[in-house]
Amino acid sequence: MSDLSGKTLFISGASRGIGLAIAKRAAQDGANVAIAAKTAEPHPKLPGTIYSAAEEIEAAGGRALPVICDIRHEDQVQAAVAQTIETFGGLDICINNASAIQLTSTLDTDMKRYDLMHGVNTRGTFLVSKTCIPHLKKAQNPHVLNLSPPLDMKPKWFGGHVAYTMAKFGMSMCVLGMAEEFRKDGIAFNALWPRTAIRTAAVQNILGGDDAMRLCRNVEILADAAHVILTRPSREFTGNFCLDDLVLASAGITDLSGYADVPDDQLMPDFFVPDDMPPP
Repeated sequence: MSDLSGKTLFISGASRGIGLAIAKRAAQDGANVAIAAKTAEPHPKLPGTIYSAAEEIEAAGGRALPVICDIRHEDQVQAAVAQTIETFGGLDICINNASAIQLTSTLDTDMKRYDLMHGVNTRGTFLVSKTCIPHLKKAQNPHVLNLSPPLDMKPKWFGGHVAYTMAKFGMSMCVLGMAEEFRKDGIAFNALWPRTAIRTAAVQNILGGDDAMRLCRNVEILADAAHVILTRPSREFTGNFCLDDLVLASAGITDLSGYADVPDDQLMPDFFVPDDMPPP
């Protein structure tokens, strides 16, 4: 496969940020995108709604289906996937992008926030994948892509924010297990993670505002890396924990200066990148 023309993607959390960028990159090929997210009305601190995202996707050349969906609720996920199948006639790709974050220590993490992170990240990813799999089995080159990190059990990734790490690694464990479980069905399960921080609302609102945003790469690097993964043969590329720059390097893209406003050595590194991960 060279592009995603005519393919149908179901993307959780696609009303903004990384999810929207992946959707718009697929739309450039003429893909269909179901935007499964909660934001139907403008949020004071978060850009975009499912409807503004749909407009951007269609402007990029794709077809869009905005669906109000809280992935913590099974009935909403089932209804959203059913509406996707009814609208586009099938499903080729599932992107588990929706995620909740709070970088607090054990004593400073209230259980409501703990439940949110695990309900969205781990449980939501499992639920969306589970609901999509029967339809993906019918696709020609089916992929599930989770926006989650490599499974690196170094204590440094747990000590400062164990609740968040557990929830995020839960998404990656879905990749590890489901890639093996559905290998015979030809469904690819892979994870994608950035080497550096990415310009998202989480960085703006949680990690340091405008100063931190300046030291990030833009969301297009993940969109382009996802496109490389999703156009690979699903039976040949599954069970991988990918870094964005290494994926692009494998496709011959090594000049990443267009994704950032500062030199590479000034970029803010992301969490969860293993120490032994090779450079691109």
